[in-house]
Amino acid sequence: MENPTYRPAVSIVIPTHSEQRWPLLVRTVASAKSQEYPAAEIVVVIDHNPELYRRARRDLPGVTVLENLYEQGVSGNRNTGAFHTHTPLIAFLDDDVIAATDWLGKLVAPFADPAVVGTGGGISPAWENSRPRWMPDEFLWAVGGSYTGMPTTTSRIRNVWSASMVVRRETFMAVGGFRTGFGKKGNQASPEDTELCLRMSAHGGGHWMYVPDAVIRHAVPAKAATFGFFLRRCYAEGRGKVQMAGLLDGSESLGSERDYLRSLPKAVVRNIAAASRGRGVNHALRAGGVLAGVAAAGFGGAVETVAGRRAERRPAAAPAGATR
Repeated sequence: MENPTYRPAVSIVIPTHSEQRWPLLVRTVASAKSQEYPAAEIVVVIDHNPELYRRARRDLPGVTVLENLYEQGVSGNRNTGAFHTHTPLIAFLDDDVIAATDWLGKLVAPFADPAVVGTGGGISPAWENSRPRWMPDEFLWAVGGSYTGMPTTTSRIRNVWSASMVVRRETFMAVGGFRTGFGKKGNQASPEDTELCLRMSAHGGGHWMYVPDAVIRHAVPAKAATFGFFLRRCYAEGRGKVQMAGLLDGSESLGSERDYLRSLPKAVVRNIAAASRGRGVNHALRAGGVLAGVAAAGFGGAVETVAGRRAERRPAAAPAGATR
């Protein structure tokens, strides 16, 4: 139950990088301004794009606009905004989402418990076209959506996504924020938000809360609804999770992924059974989608594992000025 007397100040940070996303960014900023729980400050951070920076400064009134102070990539972009703020809570929104008007208030409420270090909300895919017939409910994460298997009521969870996240400033600063150089940049899709969640939980033993009723709608363009994109996204996720394990405590950080994988055979059986009972070919296609997604992620994980082992065997570079 929400505590009406608990009203900490919150800033909202929105990273962006491309003029092509301008209409989406404008919608996101409008939804941030429309929150029933008003933000103390809305910060838009531009990722090494001077023209977009000038446009945002000119055309986004009432918003603080900054340039990324770190290397290109969304982790440094978010850190630039977060380190600028001074509120006890910091919220993050992606630049292609629309937050429900009660989104921020619902994500703030669990912080009345001092053990909560962060919260995240439900994400509903907003398809530019129709949802692909083969897209399994269990793989909606591939397009940035909440997926079957996640809690349906407010619950403790290992990690949330930075598209819809609020963090306790003190803990976020103590761990140094997002890990720069690790995250989404170009074709790289490392799980910088999961990695942050694990480090914040480890710091002092705090925990995260998932609030499914704190909803944002995440735009899914037509190009992200293709089977090729789906396979590439699963492959990148497999590689990214192995990279994350290497940065943290090895395979121990992948417990949730193992639980998730164990649930997928049931999804295949359920969809095949539904198809065999005449409930439509879509179920058969989704069973195939599960198998394809697992295969692509597994292949990505294997590729990254081999690459990591090769890097470990590679001789270290000789110090400057050394002779052989």
